[in-house]
Amino acid sequence: MNEKVGLFISCEHGGNRVPDSYKELFAGRQALLDSHRGYDIGILPFAERIAGRFDAPLLSATVSRLIVDMNRSIGCRTLFSELTSNLSREERHHILQHYHRPYWKAADDIVADIIASGRQVLHLSVHSFTPELHGQRRNADLGLLYDPRRTLEKDLCLQWQKALAHHCPDLRVRRNYPYRGNSDALVTALRNKFTPSDYLGIELEINQALPIDANKKWRQLQNELLTIIAY
Repeated sequence: MNEKVGLFISCEHGGNRVPDSYKELFAGRQALLDSHRGYDIGILPFAERIAGRFDAPLLSATVSRLIVDMNRSIGCRTLFSELTSNLSREERHHILQHYHRPYWKAADDIVADIIASGRQVLHLSVHSFTPELHGQRRNADLGLLYDPRRTLEKDLCLQWQKALAHHCPDLRVRRNYPYRGNSDALVTALRNKFTPSDYLGIELEINQALPIDANKKWRQLQNELLTIIAY
């Protein structure tokens, strides 16, 4: 990797842990916690692998997104789930103060430190998505999410898509799918604070069927992503 680039890896939905003080809310709801609504299934080990391969800082959240969604800004209507949105104002404030705000501050600090070292930040926010949502099959193995207004992000994702198409023609790689790359998210908030020349925020959205099956296709995708990130 270019020595002028500082890689930063984050995983906002890495686990489905429920703190003891909220376990009563989730009594009888283990199946929900274990589903895609509870966390991004199978993705934290890959985020850890990327960080380890490039000796990059890794920020990961293991508290379930059903407690608070670490990839949504404060004020977003989906910040709290149906299980926590009706908690008292004090309880929701407590959740934000103990989980959400420290996570976002840590991300901000990491980005600022990389920039202060004279390097451009390449932030990969790693996620997985359910293969089917509301009866609709998702037609992708990997989504590369970016802000279309940021030329460097767009060009990088085009480059990665072409490289993956060349080396892994069977992989279905799409850009800004299954979500828009400029939707409310941690990377969007960081883009609003840091300039396009200092900060590139890319979300990797991986079809959960791949890590669940843990087959050759999943191993191939991981290896090829590590290869293209290196360049």
